[in-house]
Amino acid sequence: MARNVEIKARLRHPELVRQRAEELADGASALLTQHDTFYSVPTGRLKLRVFPEGSGELISYRRSDEQGPKTSEYHLARTSTPKDLHVVLDHALGVRRVVEKRRILLMHGRTRIHLDEVKGLGHFLELEVMLNPDESEAEGVRVAHDLLSRLGVSEEDLVRGAYADLLDKQETVSEA
Repeated sequence: MARNVEIKARLRHPELVRQRAEELADGASALLTQHDTFYSVPTGRLKLRVFPEGSGELISYRRSDEQGPKTSEYHLARTSTPKDLHVVLDHALGVRRVVEKRRILLMHGRTRIHLDEVKGLGHFLELEVMLNPDESEAEGVRVAHDLLSRLGVSEEDLVRGAYADLLDKQETVSEA
């Protein structure tokens, strides 16, 4: 099982953060269009990510929903038939939420920097510090905080949960 430390923040100034991230990056950025379907599961999260060219990834992960850095344990399986897999998962589990986003991916050492534009939510930064099997979570948290500071993102902009959770919350507020 792979582990990383994740941190997510709402971006007030996405272009400024993008410029800083590009200055820190080890190489060029990649633009990704992602369609994530979250399924109803009793524990953790299960999502099928579909890419425009037709490939996909099934990702199962568990992490707390606290604000700030948190450890995520995950399993990932690539698939060349995500549409067929979706039919099976939808039948067995039911769809909880669909999240559509455009992601700019940059690497800084072992940290994935995601600059996300999420349909219905806006702009976000997500950092994923990849942990070695014997490495402590505290080291990943330190790296995440350092990078957050270097990107100029405030702790008050940190958010909890997944994009699916934020969309659920937004929908609940709009229904009230």
